[in-house]
Amino acid sequence: MRRKNHFIFGLVFAAAASAFAQGDPGTISKILDEGKNRNKVMDHLTYLCTKIGPRLTGSPQLQKACEWTKSQFESFGLKNCHLEEWGTVPVGFERGARQVGRMVSPERRDFEFTTSAWSAGTKGMVRGRAIMEPKDMASLDMKKSLLKGAWIMSTPRRRGDNSDANLRAELDKAMAEAGIAGKVVSSRNELVVTGGSFRDLTWDSLPTNVTVTVRKSDYDAVIDQLAAGKNVDLEFDLENKFLPGPVPVSNVIAEIPGTEKPDEVVIVSGHLDSWNGPNSQGTCDNGTGTMVALETARILMAAGAKPKRTIRFILWTGEEQGLLGSRAYVEKHKDEMGKISAVLVDDGGTDYDGGLVCIQSMAPMLQKAIDPVANFFSDMPVSLRVADSMPRGGGSDHASFNAVGVPGFFWIETGTADYTYVHHTQHDRLDQAIPNYLVQSSTVAAVTAYNLACADTMLPRQGGS
Repeated sequence: MRRKNHFIFGLVFAAAASAFAQGDPGTISKILDEGKNRNKVMDHLTYLCTKIGPRLTGSPQLQKACEWTKSQFESFGLKNCHLEEWGTVPVGFERGARQVGRMVSPERRDFEFTTSAWSAGTKGMVRGRAIMEPKDMASLDMKKSLLKGAWIMSTPRRRGDNSDANLRAELDKAMAEAGIAGKVVSSRNELVVTGGSFRDLTWDSLPTNVTVTVRKSDYDAVIDQLAAGKNVDLEFDLENKFLPGPVPVSNVIAEIPGTEKPDEVVIVSGHLDSWNGPNSQGTCDNGTGTMVALETARILMAAGAKPKRTIRFILWTGEEQGLLGSRAYVEKHKDEMGKISAVLVDDGGTDYDGGLVCIQSMAPMLQKAIDPVANFFSDMPVSLRVADSMPRGGGSDHASFNAVGVPGFFWIETGTADYTYVHHTQHDRLDQAIPNYLVQSSTVAAVTAYNLACADTMLPRQGGS
């Protein structure tokens, strides 16, 4: 009985899908040929990662990336290419080239480490003795003569442990007054994760205390030497720069205008900002997704695509600070939300576009849109997953649109990449990108966006037409 019902559903689904027109077959063939055989996504990604580097929101590097991608869109022949300011960052921040951390005695060991964005660095190279963090005021008094210029090995605390918060605040104040060089804390494992916040920051209240997070094995190596009764010296040179604000921040926007319904829009997007920890290039979060979007635009223009609806490319910024760019866009353009058919977001690393999650009413049209690429890359299939409802939350910019009822889609990332290894860590570098996956993703996005832009109607919405 199940098999028969499944067969009948398949026939109905196929018949429904065939009712939705897609783009010109000749153009689709050109898109597939261009995307597979002359793809330039790795050229874009290599330039972004090696010539511009990581792109913290509010940094000069992000502004440079915005201007460069705008010029790329223009060079492909897109229209209405511009930067749309959505807000400001109160204090800018960039990480200079001098980022050094190591144990220099009793043996040499180079650390893998980070400091939070918008946190204090050092004034040049600072060498000091490693001292275990005092546990109470009595032990602090015993070590007081050793504290000046020392690097304090801070005792790891469990996440969410707020016990003795007043004591820790008292100890921190006393150590700062004693003139410590800073604190050294351990990561949970060998991954060093960078974060940070500019909230409530002003030029008159810049942080001054230095805290360095080192990978667990580096931290443990220092602790072992101290436990053996040896004197341990550490060196850090942390070139962290604060920049006067407010710093304007913008999304990058470019369009292929629709030939018949230019006011109706399909959005192809990803977030251009990244964290900027030492050694990171912001490759897989989210240089890959934004360069896929950039290459999608190039492929469509090279294929001579003339979509009925406008295909709008948006490179978001401020995503890492809470989807700031996309939320601001939704608010600014709230009167236009009813004209957006779909928002495609690529932000899951370097794996390939394996499919989309949708509700049943959307499935026939989306199936028609992905049909030409469903098995075009034989080892990288594309399919749909039907859910009871569209997600109202989510960790990327599609969530800003789903929150107001606009169909937002986060491409299902499929493949062999280990996203945890690169996500906000020191390993988010160009050598982690998988070229053939990105070729597939940009080709799939181009075909899908083109077909949705040429469909008979806009995509159905949750609970309605």
